[in-house]
Amino acid sequence: QVQLVESGGGLVQAGGSLRLSCAASGPTVSTSNIGWFRQAPGKSREFVAAVGWSGGHPYYLDSVKGRFTISRDNAKSTVYLQMNNLKPEDTAVYYCAAETTPTNFGYWGQGTQVTVSS
Repeated sequence: QVQLVESGGGLVQAGGSLRLSCAASGPTVSTSNIGWFRQAPGKSREFVAAVGWSGGHPYYLDSVKGRFTISRDNAKSTVYLQMNNLKPEDTAVYYCAAETTPTNFGYWGQGTQVTVSS
């Protein structure tokens, strides 16, 4: 059973930074693509970033390109999302997820709240 646990959320002023962590455990997780998603109040969940099992091929939501960086440390079974120059519109619950089949993320964490004040 794959388990994902996010941490690192919090309250930050606009322009500040946070680093989210996603601790992963379970079979095949080290060979799975991992993604970060977010859901703001009253909005649908949206994709933010994802990274391949080797740490390569990261890709991002256009609005976070140049501000967010996704990375992974397979020795620690952890995926990170470094978020810089945060904006109030980045406020959301952030989730990490493991891809189980191409484009399908079947395992999800419980989420961590990120709040950016203006």
